[in-house]
Amino acid sequence: MVENFIKILNKAKKEKYAIPQFNINNLEWTRYILEECQQNKSPVILGVSEGAKKYIGGYDVVSQMVKSLIKDLKITIPVVLHLDHGSSFDSCKNAIDSGFSSVMIDASSHSLKENIYITKKVVKYSKRKKVSVEGEVGYIGGTEDGVSNISLNAKVEDCIEFVNKTNVDALAPALGSVHGLYKGEPNLDYETMNKINNLIKIPLVLHGGTGIDDEKIKKAIGNGISKININTELQIEWSKAVRSFLNKDLEVYDPRKIISSGEKAIKEVVRNKIILFGSIGKGA
Repeated sequence: MVENFIKILNKAKKEKYAIPQFNINNLEWTRYILEECQQNKSPVILGVSEGAKKYIGGYDVVSQMVKSLIKDLKITIPVVLHLDHGSSFDSCKNAIDSGFSSVMIDASSHSLKENIYITKKVVKYSKRKKVSVEGEVGYIGGTEDGVSNISLNAKVEDCIEFVNKTNVDALAPALGSVHGLYKGEPNLDYETMNKINNLIKIPLVLHGGTGIDDEKIKKAIGNGISKININTELQIEWSKAVRSFLNKDLEVYDPRKIISSGEKAIKEVVRNKIILFGSIGKGA
């Protein structure tokens, strides 16, 4: 059974640790992530981008796949099935209607007024279904699903207005992180992060967690970050392992062997992030 993130994120905010969101791309990755999180008794948010949804086959396919794995693997930790960067009300509605327990509506490319209007519409629909909603203020740049964008940091006053008017359950303020790989050193605005954390009561989300060193991650958690998204690092480490496997055995053609050659690499990233974020044992 999947659940929304309200309870687990509020607990993380109160106790100053972070819940990992690991983006999934197929059945195998989903199984590896669930198994490792279960092993370490960590709550987990399974992020699904619109691109991943399309690749896997649709919202219904993703929802049934995740729920079936939870049942067959006997997963007992809290699991959230979350739409990552939903681009419209319709996209969020379709995910909710298919059984997603959480959605992110990303209307941050619009004006603040329009962002609030779209987000309120999603929140109104989501509340009837007991689905949690994440919103974004500012613009988190970088590259994700082949789409590149520039960054625009969030303003404190915009975040306060956005949260008060939309009633979202979590906020992703753009504060210097980027999707994909960093070109140079990550430059997180901890001062603004801390101000936002002190002025609003809901958990904060850090997108673009790949490439940020451990001490900066810990500092972000100390300044109110309760959910951290990891995607690119999983892709990089999995692909390294698969390339190495294929280079050692040029005759292999079984897709099960090829895909599963990256299992250890995926689980190692997951385990390391759980330990770093402090969520180990929090899903017991």
